[in-house]
Amino acid sequence: MDDDDVAVVGHANNRSSHGVGSVEIHGYLRENERMLVISLGDTIKFSLSPTKTKDRLSANVPGVPVDERNLIIKALNLYRKKTGTDNYFWIHLDKKVPTGAGLGGGSSNAATALWAANQFSGGLATEKELQEWSGEIGSDVPFFFSQGAAYCTGRGEVVEDIPRALPMDLPMVLIKPPEACSTAERFRLDQTSSIDPLVLLREINENGISQDVCINDLEPPAFEVLPSLKRLKKRVLTAGRGEYNAVLMSGSGSTIVGIGSPEPPSFVYDDEEYKDVFVSDACFLTREENQWYKEPSSMNASFSDNTVSGVGPTAE
Repeated sequence: MDDDDVAVVGHANNRSSHGVGSVEIHGYLRENERMLVISLGDTIKFSLSPTKTKDRLSANVPGVPVDERNLIIKALNLYRKKTGTDNYFWIHLDKKVPTGAGLGGGSSNAATALWAANQFSGGLATEKELQEWSGEIGSDVPFFFSQGAAYCTGRGEVVEDIPRALPMDLPMVLIKPPEACSTAERFRLDQTSSIDPLVLLREINENGISQDVCINDLEPPAFEVLPSLKRLKKRVLTAGRGEYNAVLMSGSGSTIVGIGSPEPPSFVYDDEEYKDVFVSDACFLTREENQWYKEPSSMNASFSDNTVSGVGPTAE
């Protein structure tokens, strides 16, 4: 990698709590949710383009849009609009977060692109400005400019950093079947919880994570749309009794998250029904102010003016 390259890992977002990914530990139809950054994420390589006319995006898997439909390109266009810079980029996306997983992979990549563009441009914007601008791309994107754990309100764009009550080394396993949930179908069912999310936050802070405090309002409608997802969660709960502190659906699905162990139940490997599921272990991540997320094995890495190495978060 030369001095004009930036390699960043973007992490996914799960909503039971995104990004790296993000996991939402409890979601309330986009009104209140606790979101946590996790270590599963895409890797994105940025290089300054010698031309001043167009970004060029490539990807390691077919089917990924490489034009303005991709949130990475939208983020770079937004950054130029806000700052007036004329930097354009060559970008390669090494896709690791499955689509339709409810892990905020696209949102985290957009946040990562804003961060990288700002690094290349000498820090024309503050972190606060990047966070505010990112809401124009998507309601989940501002979360990734938190420190890795946040309480999100509104549509998700109002972000309040919260102390991380869960251990950084608490492992988890992500299990995503090939099927994705339809957002339109899911929200049309419009089922909400009456439990105050702040009460759940206090319970997690005082007593740690448990099945009782992991509530995702999107689970019931998602399970109606995709009954096989409900069956998967139930089987993980039953087979993993004593192994997981909690089992829940991440965000809008269709990833089932088992918190407490990095290993999936054996039936995931043994049953023909689950031969095509995506399985990955993960852990929680945080970041320091003015730094981006870093993979656990690269916690000593640092940023310079021309090189960024780190992880782009996903959310749970």
